[in-house]
Amino acid sequence: MIGRLADAVTRGVGDVAASVTDVFDPTLRLGVTGLSRAGKTVFITSLVANLIDRGRMPGFSASDRIEAAFLQPQPDDTVPRFDYETHLAALTVRDPHWPDGTRAVSELRLSLKVRPGGLLGGLRGSRTVHLDIVDYPGEWLLDLGLMEKSYDDWSARALTRLASWGATDYAAAMADVDPAAKLVEPVAQALARSYTAALQQARAAGAYDLTPGRFLLPGELEGSPVLTFAPLPPGEAPRGSLRREMERRFEAYKRQVVQPFFRDHFARLDRQIILLDVLGAIRRGPRAVEEMRAAMADILTAFRPGALGWLMQFLGARRVDRLLFAATKADHLHHTQHARLTAILEAMVRDARSRADFAGAQTRAISMAALRATVEETRTHNGQELPVVRGRLLDGGREAALHPGDLPEDPGHILTPARQGESDWLDGDYDVMDFAPAPLTLRPGDGPPHIRLDRAAEFLLADRL
Repeated sequence: MIGRLADAVTRGVGDVAASVTDVFDPTLRLGVTGLSRAGKTVFITSLVANLIDRGRMPGFSASDRIEAAFLQPQPDDTVPRFDYETHLAALTVRDPHWPDGTRAVSELRLSLKVRPGGLLGGLRGSRTVHLDIVDYPGEWLLDLGLMEKSYDDWSARALTRLASWGATDYAAAMADVDPAAKLVEPVAQALARSYTAALQQARAAGAYDLTPGRFLLPGELEGSPVLTFAPLPPGEAPRGSLRREMERRFEAYKRQVVQPFFRDHFARLDRQIILLDVLGAIRRGPRAVEEMRAAMADILTAFRPGALGWLMQFLGARRVDRLLFAATKADHLHHTQHARLTAILEAMVRDARSRADFAGAQTRAISMAALRATVEETRTHNGQELPVVRGRLLDGGREAALHPGDLPEDPGHILTPARQGESDWLDGDYDVMDFAPAPLTLRPGDGPPHIRLDRAAEFLLADRL
């Protein structure tokens, strides 16, 4: 406890010093997260490229007042740098490909030289605003819910969920060990590997709420004892036994991994965007949609949304005062379907948005594509005009045109079967292909093509510029 208090005081002094610096060089910390395959890396890369070259950002009101945008060394020396140049090269080479996804926390600082607006803008000089973008896996956010759980509580939930998703191999591996026997490290390692494989199997089937998140994205902790545990049914736990050690490592995971993540990264954010592959969940079926909805409800309990007064901001307090939910890969649908996709997203996150709005934060939901990979066409099929999207398929590279099916006007036609546990959609299937990025020909001053990235930037950034 004394160590915690001393650490808090030290952090408080540092936060006040940083806040005084912010008076002269304001800093906005933007968190970017989302569950696997939501497009976090592409979003950050395209956002930065389009803030540097703003020719495709008509919906971003601050564009005309930004005199220059340039990358600078990030302020956190112990956090890996987001590899912007490599990711941008992957998207802009002659034969483009999607960059590697997020596997750990990374950070990038973009400094913007901004000309003041308003009637007195011409009397004041330009100022520099630093945008610190923090990229982190959404799976790690789910771990924040572990802080209130005991090892037995977590084990019971984890085992029930694995059974419901048909991950039976771990149950077989668990049956071969005696939890009350003396700990043998190779046995613990084998059990942890089997549990990790079961999590991966459940995720492939459509599960989203999978903990601990570091088992799927271990980062620098891969192979460490703090990631070498697994759920076990309740029973005797003698000193030195396998079950006792599993419980100890579970508590160490909360103390040494989850708490520092919240303190050092998550609790310091000002704005947040949560990216969701809603179309991917719909394609997997009703159960995957309900899993995503429930996972988002759990994730949003970790946020501390709301507005802060100027004094609290000066003293270093941070809260997420704007929260944007974005359904990604909108370019996989014709634009006539985008409003329906947004309505489905709004219905999925309604409860979480209501809590954030009540706390004083501003929230919004949009459908977007950080990098447009398709073009729209109209094709005749069986005498009927169909709106389609055409692009280069990720598997094989051939060109294909797709009409994935019309999303329902009423989001309840998606969410109700999901909540009721239906195994399939009753009134049709929704098919979405995976498209590769299209080769780009960029004019000077233009960033990569997108759908509504400028509106996302307007909501998240414009008021602070």
